[in-house]
Amino acid sequence: MNNPKATEGKKDYLEEGRGEPIILLYGLFGSVSNFRPLIDHLKESYRVIVPVFPFYDMGTGITIFSLTKFVDRLINELCLETFHLLGNSMGGHIALLYILEHPEKVKSLILSGSSGLYECGMGDSFPRRGDYNYIKAKTEQTFFNPQTATKELVDEIYATVNSRKALQILSLAKSTIHNNLEKELVKIKTGCCLIWGKNDCVTPPDVAQKFNRLIPGSELHWINACGHVPMLEAPGEFNKILDGFLHPVAAKQFQQPVV
Repeated sequence: MNNPKATEGKKDYLEEGRGEPIILLYGLFGSVSNFRPLIDHLKESYRVIVPVFPFYDMGTGITIFSLTKFVDRLINELCLETFHLLGNSMGGHIALLYILEHPEKVKSLILSGSSGLYECGMGDSFPRRGDYNYIKAKTEQTFFNPQTATKELVDEIYATVNSRKALQILSLAKSTIHNNLEKELVKIKTGCCLIWGKNDCVTPPDVAQKFNRLIPGSELHWINACGHVPMLEAPGEFNKILDGFLHPVAAKQFQQPVV
């Protein structure tokens, strides 16, 4: 299945593959395309679900909390009892808010370049938003290798910040920056894997180290020569780390009690 589905005509999502469900959540300036290499890898063994965030439908009052509720509604409509949850950047922040509310549903949590503590992104405003070269430079800074920021990707972000979606993005960015989860992370008891680009300049390495300290039992993995979106910039290494984390989690589901 390669086409997005929709529930109630509005709550769009992409679904591919079969098996245990795993939900992928992208970042503020991201899209489903950020996960394409990961989807192609996971769909051989998992039912991969990527919510498509409805920026237009939610208006200028959109927040990190309203997007978390959107994800929750979609999960309920798909009748998902348990699943793995993976989030990059703002998507990691949403994953954290979700697991804090519904810990019993999440089999494992994977965070990469997650917000929720602090970040150094484009900020809570869009200076020179009509300047293509400025947007190109900011997009390139997201990656260790600037060539990862293809013209298609830059064009997509440029179109976003120069469309009517810009006000929604601004509202969302402000709510993300103002929501710090430092005191809440100790409540997370689910197995958590942190996969971080060693050269991430949006959520730098010390952010990953702080998540690692605050989330009990979490494990931290680095990818060298890699920026803020490891699943796109270094898919081979990212997938290898993810498989090494997920396979033991899946194996535990089938362990039989000793009689």
